[in-house]
Amino acid sequence: SAGAVIGDRAENYDTVLAAKAVSAAANRMMELGGAKPGDKTMLDALLPFASALSSSAERGEALGDAWEKAAAAAQQAAEDTKDLLPKIGRARPQAERSLGTPDAGAVSLTMCMKAALKRSL
Repeated sequence: SAGAVIGDRAENYDTVLAAKAVSAAANRMMELGGAKPGDKTMLDALLPFASALSSSAERGEALGDAWEKAAAAAQQAAEDTKDLLPKIGRARPQAERSLGTPDAGAVSLTMCMKAALKRSL
């Protein structure tokens, strides 16, 4: 999990540590919840966020810049969920009606990631 990656005593978070923590959180969510990419869940925004953050970490980018790019990737991915049919979760029974509407969890996750960025500035 993200907590196991960061540990109890981490005082400074760099891009590499943040990327590892976000990836661990996403993997744990898939493991526990059973969702997969394309199921029209928050994971459809979280996984691109994690991927973009990891790519920035590999390039040695500062955490603020990396987080901003990752949040933009998550926002685009959240918007793209409008074309997906939900396969699990509360929206599944109304799958056809949800076409054209982005997943609420993916949109909310993106808003949280943007808020975290603003808070850190």
